[in-house]
Amino acid sequence: MISARDRFTGASTQVATQVSINFGASLAATVLPVVGVPVVVAARQVVTAVVLLPFYRPRRADFAWRNLWPAIALGVILAVMNLTFYGAIARLGLGTAATLEFLGPLAVALLASRRLLDAGCAALAAAGVMMLTFSGGTVDPIGIVFALIAAAAWAGYILLTRTVATRLRGLCGLTVASIVSTIILLPVALMVVQWSALSWPVLGILVAAGLLASAIPYSLDTFILRRITPRLYAVITSTSPVIAAGFGALILGETYTGVQQLGIVAVAVATAVAVATATPAASATSVASAASAAMTVSAVPGTPVAQDPADHTEPTEPADHADHAEPTEAAAESGAGPCAVRVGEIRAEDAGLS
Repeated sequence: MISARDRFTGASTQVATQVSINFGASLAATVLPVVGVPVVVAARQVVTAVVLLPFYRPRRADFAWRNLWPAIALGVILAVMNLTFYGAIARLGLGTAATLEFLGPLAVALLASRRLLDAGCAALAAAGVMMLTFSGGTVDPIGIVFALIAAAAWAGYILLTRTVATRLRGLCGLTVASIVSTIILLPVALMVVQWSALSWPVLGILVAAGLLASAIPYSLDTFILRRITPRLYAVITSTSPVIAAGFGALILGETYTGVQQLGIVAVAVATAVAVATATPAASATSVASAASAAMTVSAVPGTPVAQDPADHTEPTEPADHADHAEPTEAAAESGAGPCAVRVGEIRAEDAGLS
């Protein structure tokens, strides 16, 4: 049984990752006017791929088309999601873009349910969007379209990640997806980049954004999910729009009217209630999956997706990373391969990923 102290540690760490993700996104937004959306997105994907590849390398046996096509499709969705999300940030600001994008995972959770409460959550989220987008004066329709495309891409990401998790264990699928996304985005970035704008401070911000919004959250996901349930993970992630708005104000100088602030809170509350009150049969796992995607657009995602909340069993003794041994030969022969074990020799099975 997980102790109260471990649960507190896991929940606190998850809050910290949300801060890291949104701080990284706000840093990336500061250089959008300097280098443009394609360069920012490509840089983050390069950092993600570089960080993940040394630890989650698929072996040759994993390169069957049946295993790879979902990860390749996921990479395409990642590229679309990242481009449109940062395009929305450039036009709407971080807080508004992040809130609208969160409609994707919320829709996935609500579409699987017929409860009156969930209908109320949908209505609250819709009201929040109206307050957010139509109470601040000028409306940028292109920015809203970008944010809604990003939301739809995030929803597709959530649904497809479950398939990826059953074909490539651990974060190997995300590694492949990150490489595919980088291959798509890098040529576009190279075509539009203004090399004179790439000063050392700008490059430092791009790398820092990739680390804060991708590398750090990825490295902590397994640690967190061994201490809290995917449902609590998702509920904490539901605060992401509020955190994003906070960093939008602090780092980017964004301002929100009182009505817009209520709109952001409304979307966050609607998502949290939908997840916290969902029955196992209601597929709350969809938003739990989104939790690891969490605004990383990164990002991010896929850690808890291989398991429904109803199937979640707490590890009896949450051990440190160093306590896990190499996978047995039987595990290797079963197809788990090196993707079942990497960082700190944590096995996906032990982390609740199988």
